[in-house]
Amino acid sequence: MGNCVLHVRYTVKPGMRNAFVKDVLDSGLLDEVRRENGCLEYCYYCSAEEEDLVLLLEKWTSRACQQAHLEQPHMATLMEIKNRYVQETHVERFD
Repeated sequence: MGNCVLHVRYTVKPGMRNAFVKDVLDSGLLDEVRRENGCLEYCYYCSAEEEDLVLLLEKWTSRACQQAHLEQPHMATLMEIKNRYVQETHVERFD
């Protein structure tokens, strides 16, 4: 079984990109997720062309590890942050 890669596009509410990124960073979520079993990469990127676009690249050793990630308690914190700032989420999975 190969790696599971997710490309997530967050369209944030107008003018809220920096606040979204700051809350994600301040929450400590990145470190928690990166310590999860099977996490190879979990990185946020801001678009140079679209002010309200944030990209997330996730890479896991398997789809099972990525699915287990969604059940972690700290994901509730991410959902709270997303509910404050994100208008739309689009996920592409490559595995």
